[in-house]
Parts: sequence; C-alpha cells; structure tokens
Amino acid sequence: MPFSDYKTALVTGASSGIGAAIVERLCAEGLEVHAVARNGALLQKLAERTGCIAHVIDVTDKAALADLTKRIPFDILVNNAGVDRPKKFLDADEGDIDLLVDVNLRAVLHLCRMVVPGMVARDRGHVINISSIAGAYNFGGNSSYHATKAGVSMLSNQLRLDAFGKRVRVTEICPGRVATDIFAHVHGDSPEVRERFIDGFELPQANDIADAIAFAIAAPVAVNIGHMEITPTLQVMGGLQTAKPQSPKHGE
Repeated sequence: MPFSDYKTALVTGASSGIGAAIVERLCAEGLEVHAVARNGALLQKLAERTGCIAHVIDVTDKAALADLTKRIPFDILVNNAGVDRPKKFLDADEGDIDLLVDVNLRAVLHLCRMVVPGMVARDRGHVINISSIAGAYNFGGNSSYHATKAGVSMLSNQLRLDAFGKRVRVTEICPGRVATDIFAHVHGDSPEVRERFIDGFELPQANDIADAIAFAIAAPVAVNIGHMEITPTLQVMGGLQTAKPQSPKHGE
C-alpha cells in the first residue's frame, strides 16, 4: 500500500537514533507522525525539525498509551523503543530483567493489542517491529535481551496469522550494529566506547534503517515484506566455539 493510502503513524523510542530517523522519514512522506519517547527536550527539537506531534510518554505507561491510541486511529505502528543491560545471565539482576521485559516485549504486545484491532476493522494498516539480530542468533551479551527480541520476532509472525484475510501488513526489521548513540546509552559516553563500537567501522546509519522501512511501507498492497536483516557488510553472525572442562571430572 503506498504512502498515500496511510494518514497517521505512531513511532516509539522516537527521540533519537533510529526512532528519530524513522519519524523524519515518515514526516517527509506527508504522514501525521506521533512521536513517543521519554525525553521531552529531544522530542521538542524533533517536532520543530520535522513537524511531528510529540508525546512525552514512557512505553511502560499503559494508561497513557491507551488514551493516545483510543483518540487516534493509527495506520502505521512502529515499535522501536528498546533498552539493554548487557551482562551474562549468571549475573542477571532482577531489575534489569523486569526492565527489558517491560520495555522490549510487554510494551510491544500492549501497543499491538491497542492498535492492530482497529487496523483489522479498517482493512488497512502496517506494523513495523524493530527486533534485532539478537532475536535469531546467539552471541556474547545479554540473554534477557536475546529472549525479549526473540519474542518480538515470534509476535511479528503471529500477527500476520491473527490478521489473516485483512490488508494488515507486518514487517520485522532486524538490525545488526548501527551507528547510533545506543552504545553510549548502554555502555557510557566515552572515547573507549566509541572506539569499541563505532570508530573505524563501516556501519549502517539510522537513516538507512528508516529508508528500509519506507521501502516496505511503499510496496504495493499485495506485497508484504515480512522480515529484513540489516547488518554491516563487514559483520557476520555465528561462529563455532569449543571449550575444555574447567574442573576435574566428578570423583577425581
């Protein structure tokens, strides 16, 4: 369905990075874009730059989201908000697990619950879920993050089944490493962090992800682009490791 068939969009995690790039791209297409995030100052700057409508809302605030989605029939929903607390699961913290589940998965489920039935009723809509390569591949990091992103991936598949027979499209975007400020938010804003994750690497930019989303939305109504992995050319997933026992056999 081309952009001209849609009028309104809701983007979460919109104040910076990929979210802000998506807002800017959708506004350029003439949509009424509602940008949701916690950082009011950044949202205001985004609104001044793009013409989007800013909503200072935490995605864990179900009441505020329900009020917004009841007032506006959204044609496009972009679930972009996400957090990470990298550490091995053996060192997992109760609060970190709750935060990741609440933001990365529970908020996505509730927003889909609030928005998708209206899309089905109108026979028109597009859900964009930003998951991660962490939802499909194993690598050193945060098991809770992998688990929540895998949940978003499966939800994306299930939504198409639940909306089957209606012109409601679902696209899962699975980014690898992208040059955004997420690494500063997660690991701290320091030269060491930039050197570890950004400097010297050839990485996709936030606007590259936004352009891919625009491509999926602009496809004809008969076309559903269900899954896109977007990674640096010089990044691969996987790798085989084999370890020797670190302790004697039982009884020795």
